[in-house]
Amino acid sequence: MIFKNHEKPIKTNQFLIKILITTVNAFVLQYIVPGIKFRSIFTALFVAIILALLDALIKPLLVILTLPVTIITLGLFLFAINAFIVLIAEYIVPGFEVQSFWHAFLFSLLLSLFNSFVHKRAFPKEKAARP
Repeated sequence: MIFKNHEKPIKTNQFLIKILITTVNAFVLQYIVPGIKFRSIFTALFVAIILALLDALIKPLLVILTLPVTIITLGLFLFAINAFIVLIAEYIVPGFEVQSFWHAFLFSLLLSLFNSFVHKRAFPKEKAARP
């Protein structure tokens, strides 16, 4: 039973691959969104890690605190929360520059779209076998 707990390394590997995908997508987006700049690919890697941590720790609290506004705007306020998370990452990570809230808004929107597109191809869902 050497391979009894083989699920945990796979999940860890998937997390690392997702971080690397986010890193590459963020680095590419600096050439698409004019107000975003990374000093190097390593800065983009650090930003990807910080964004993952902020999404796990800060974003749920912000979603709960802004729930009435999110409901009134039919969920569109979540885009503003994502932009705010990007601005927090800019504050934390040296070498990552965002010119304005609207650049952060566009960056977060495109990063979500790019990540979704690549993740669906990197991690396809297995179809359940029908009896």
